[in-house]
Amino acid sequence: MIDDLYSGQILKLAANMPRAGRLTAPDGSAEKVAKLCGSRIIVDVVLADGRVADFAQEVKACALGQAAAAVLGAHVIGASPGEIEMARDQFRAMLKVGGPSPTGRFSDLSMLEPVKDYPPRHASTLLAFEAAVEACRIAQAPDRATRTSRADVA
Repeated sequence: MIDDLYSGQILKLAANMPRAGRLTAPDGSAEKVAKLCGSRIIVDVVLADGRVADFAQEVKACALGQAAAAVLGAHVIGASPGEIEMARDQFRAMLKVGGPSPTGRFSDLSMLEPVKDYPPRHASTLLAFEAAVEACRIAQAPDRATRTSRADVA
C-alpha cells in the first residue's frame, strides 16, 4: 500500500535533512537527476586519509529521495568511498531484485524496502547514493582539473 511507502519514519527523515547545502571547496562534486520525476541531487565531498571528512548535499527530490539522502547525510562522515559504493550496490539490489537490506553504517536504508514494489520510484530513491559514489570517484581521480560531474541522468 502507499501508506507503507510514505511511513511516518520516512516522512520524518525527509523533513530533517542532515548536511544540507554546498561546500565551498569540495574535492569532488556530482549531480544526478532522475529522468522520470525530475528529482535532482548535488553532492559535494572532501576526502582525507581515504575517508569522507566533509560532505554536503543539495536535495530537490520527493520524500523517498529525501529520506535516502537523510540516511546518507547522517552516516557518511568517516565512510570510505568503498563503503558508500557497497551501500549503493546493496540498496540498488534491495530495490530492484529483492536483495537483503544494506548493512553497516547505512543499514537505516532498510526502512525504504517497501519502495521495491514501486519501480518508477527506484531512480529518485537511489539518487543521493549515486551522486555520492560519483563525487568520491571524482575526488579520487588523479586529474582533478574537472571536479564536478554535471547532470548524469539516473
